[in-house]
Amino acid sequence: MLELTSYQRTLRRLGGEPVDRTPNFDIMMTFAAHHIGVPLARYYQDFRVLSEANLVVQEAFDLDILQVISDPYREAADFGLLVHFPEDDLPVAVEPLLKDPRDLFKLVSPDPGAGRRMCDRLEAIQYLRERKGSQVPIMGWVEGALAEAADLRGVMNLMKDLKQRPEWVGSLLDQVVEVQIEFARQQIKAGADIIGLGDAVASQVSEIMYRRFALPYEQRIFETVHQLGGVARLHICGNTSHILAAMTDSGADIIDIDWMVDINQAAQIFDGRAALCGNFDPVAVMLQGTPGDVFRSVLDSQGKGGSRYFSAAGCEIPDGTPEKNLLAQAVALRGDSLT
Repeated sequence: MLELTSYQRTLRRLGGEPVDRTPNFDIMMTFAAHHIGVPLARYYQDFRVLSEANLVVQEAFDLDILQVISDPYREAADFGLLVHFPEDDLPVAVEPLLKDPRDLFKLVSPDPGAGRRMCDRLEAIQYLRERKGSQVPIMGWVEGALAEAADLRGVMNLMKDLKQRPEWVGSLLDQVVEVQIEFARQQIKAGADIIGLGDAVASQVSEIMYRRFALPYEQRIFETVHQLGGVARLHICGNTSHILAAMTDSGADIIDIDWMVDINQAAQIFDGRAALCGNFDPVAVMLQGTPGDVFRSVLDSQGKGGSRYFSAAGCEIPDGTPEKNLLAQAVALRGDSLT
């Protein structure tokens, strides 16, 4: 088969058609910034830096995706959350925006097209579209409603709220999901082909709670994505073994699984419903392993992931990952021998 573009490769894999190689959908954030030698504060706050970093790593490591994911505080900051950006470290929420449940009555929903940090993501998508056209799919990103609620309220507070004031949580989710839906809509309008949805906190709740407080909102966001012709990717970090079947009800076209999930079980559950993406260990294999470890793990995951499998580590590529390990992944996906 002739070599496909990344865009062609992605669409054919989603459709279950033959491809020249498995698409590489690794998530890059801190690694991308430091790969081009810029501090994280610039990566998080300047779409030009973020875009250039992702263009470089996409070409250097044969990725099949360009992405504008950076940190979980884009929407939350535009809601009014005070976020501190150290020069070269992860951003930190200074304190919850909703310190008291009564603060919900004062919560004002931002317009993604006017919010400083959400608008910066929209500009990144436009920039990447101008640079790469339709050769490489561009992935936008939104926080899931439950994850966004955790950002605004604080994780520990929200966990208590789920038990003590579930109706209040429902009201918060109903408000924030409308912002996420509009943010997804504007990202697709800006040129995104894929919308990733991060709902990390969902791995920390029971299946019953997931189906009540996370799944319906993921469904609403992905319904809009599909109406606009986009591809939906669901990413929930951590051990999601107990909600795998429920995750397929989200409507996601691609579902990521982390390293602690049984890939055989996930492939069986996802078969015919969603493409599986993941799940070799990003730390023990990609960061700390040898090129041989990466090569074998990539092929092992590929062999178990099903006919529509997308290659990726279970979560973000860690900062400090040896370049030779990322190149080993590319070699394995091309079907070449590791020399």
